[in-house]
Amino acid sequence: MSGTDDVTHIEEELPLQTLPLDAWHRDKGARMVGFAGYHMPIQYEGIMAEHGWTREHAGLFDVSHMGQLTFTGEGVDAALEHLLPSDIKGLKPFRQRYSMLLDDEGGILDDLMVSRLGDGAFDGADIYMVVNGATKYDDIGWMIEHLPDEVTMNHMDEQALLALQGPEAGEALASLIPDTADLLFMQSGLFIWRGVSLWISRSGYTGEDGFEISVPGEDARLLADALCALPQVKPIGLGARDSLRLEAGLPLYGHDLTPAISTIAADLGFAIQKRRREEGGFVGHARVMKELADGPGARRVGLRIDGRLPAREGARIFAGSVEVGEVTSGGFAPTIGAPIAMGWVSTPYSAIDTALEIDVRGKRIAAVVAPMPFVPHRYRRKP
Repeated sequence: MSGTDDVTHIEEELPLQTLPLDAWHRDKGARMVGFAGYHMPIQYEGIMAEHGWTREHAGLFDVSHMGQLTFTGEGVDAALEHLLPSDIKGLKPFRQRYSMLLDDEGGILDDLMVSRLGDGAFDGADIYMVVNGATKYDDIGWMIEHLPDEVTMNHMDEQALLALQGPEAGEALASLIPDTADLLFMQSGLFIWRGVSLWISRSGYTGEDGFEISVPGEDARLLADALCALPQVKPIGLGARDSLRLEAGLPLYGHDLTPAISTIAADLGFAIQKRRREEGGFVGHARVMKELADGPGARRVGLRIDGRLPAREGARIFAGSVEVGEVTSGGFAPTIGAPIAMGWVSTPYSAIDTALEIDVRGKRIAAVVAPMPFVPHRYRRKP
């Protein structure tokens, strides 16, 4: 699913593709940029205002650039457990898990969400997966190469994907689709709204309560209009999405996660359930098992930074005269009112409250290793 790293890493190459809601965004006054191969809205009224609105009310994000895939066929669970380190066989219908694709050396090719379908959703497919937009074609190629012939993968590029996020998201969506009120965090289901089939999960990328809604592209405008007609909801761009996810301590693939980085070093070991740790058998498992036993050489950490000057991706991190790491995401945190960052540091310097310095524009700025999330998550885990 990265001031913002999304802003600084926009793409200028042409031609860029358009999202199903491209005209809708422009009608709403969005400033469009190139990102992940698409024209995408980076902001409407402004990143700070949109960030604050989402933390207080509900924001609607268009994330249709992401890859939506389904998997069907005999042995699909075993096939996906070869590619993913997570427990797919134990995934119940209408539940989803965070997972990742690993390469042969245990490096992270992408992080993703995987769900067990039900109720005949997506033509009766077994598994639904959402992968990052910038890597989706590489992911598809990797999986085609590794999946057995008995498993069919379908890229649903005709589907749009909308995310409704914020403390008032539940109230807002339930006013249109009452049964969504019963969903808890990481649960999903098939819902019919005005004759349109929607696959909805209670999840997101902001740390707030919220939903991700897969909708046919031809119906996306109807749904977006209905949501934004509600008093709780405004459209929100990529800029605020990035600052929100940074405050929530959520990594962005291509920045905080890369093939050079392992699951354990990234502090994502929770995605590898006990059975998978015991059995192994997935691509890249040797490195994962070694680092579970011995620990990684470096770790992903949160950083609180003195002053007002943000540290951006690529800024070097020091302990005294020794360079010990690098910033991978950074920016001003509107909720906190101070700059924060995420980065990689050598394991001996990764403990909470470790004092470090970051080279920002040739000046050493004091920083301290801080727990993540920077802003507490507010997922709806209980009725």
